Amino acid sequence: MNSRHFLPMTPSTKFFAIVPAAGVGKRMQADRPKQYLELAGKTVIEHTLLRLLQADVFTAIAVAVSEEDPYWPDLAVSQHQLIITAPGGKERADSVLSGLKIIREQASDDDWVLVHDAARPCITAGDIHYLIDSLINDDVGGILALASPDTLKQVQGHAITGTLDRSHIWRALTPQMFRYGMLKAALEQSQGNPAITDDASALELQGLQPKIVEGRPDNIKITRPEDLALAQFYMEQQ
Repeated sequence: MNSRHFLPMTPSTKFFAIVPAAGVGKRMQADRPKQYLELAGKTVIEHTLLRLLQADVFTAIAVAVSEEDPYWPDLAVSQHQLIITAPGGKERADSVLSGLKIIREQASDDDWVLVHDAARPCITAGDIHYLIDSLINDDVGGILALASPDTLKQVQGHAITGTLDRSHIWRALTPQMFRYGMLKAALEQSQGNPAITDDASALELQGLQPKIVEGRPDNIKITRPEDLALAQFYMEQQ
């Protein structure tokens, strides 16, 4: 499938953020979803959203949460004028698609959408601006990512079956930045496909090749209890 050609950014080009936040974070072994755990005096998702707001580029930020979520309505940031609440879905891709639908009236197909994990509270405005500047005239878009510094093993069971060439391996981060219309169509066409683990993978299934933009190594995703202390350390350093 050939990528559609887009014109460079115009003064009317808009940017939207979507934050899928309907997950339960089982690996944290906590009494609530990881996005609502405390980190440096706020919840994880509050830090994440405040970082996105500080970038000062978004027309709106759609946050997709579970309809039974008891925590989200109590957060002051949920009432921010730029934040819209969308119903979360069963899978991450479902939540992203829900966010896309809720901004439909504000967004045109050529506008940009940046999808960011709720559990990445250390994202910086600088990385957001760098991603935008790097991709603004690209036909497809792309993602923040990190080259792998580690030797990577292919494993079956607990036995090593091979060593991968790490020069071709990058760790996907967020935000992931794509045109509204292109991302929406890709997610709709790949609904239910277990291979869709991030937004870029939906575009890849369409035969497109998203770009890699090198991000900061402190843009960590909180998945385990020890990540909270690491995130607090990074935030203090920033």
